[in-house]
Amino acid sequence: MSNPSDELPDVKSIDRLIHEPVRLLIMANLYVADTADFIYLMNQLNLTFGNLSSHMSKLEEAGYINVEKEFQDKKPVTKLSLTDLGREAFEDYRQRMKHLFI
Repeated sequence: MSNPSDELPDVKSIDRLIHEPVRLLIMANLYVADTADFIYLMNQLNLTFGNLSSHMSKLEEAGYINVEKEFQDKKPVTKLSLTDLGREAFEDYRQRMKHLFI
């Protein structure tokens, strides 16, 4: 008979960068939307400019998101999207979390 704890996934293997609630919401939104405007995400997630910017920087440094800055009608626009690495990391995170609760 196997030990029940042998079947549980290792909680330590959960990606802590994604697991933080705000970053998880950012990743989830980008996973579904493919790309999102900074202001849209800020309003959608009810975050301040500085708060979103801080979390965005951490995700960008990890290679999980791509940040593109451009001008539309002479106004700066920042667009965020998941990188292939970010998409894979989010899918892995989802699978690990699913196994924790099934």
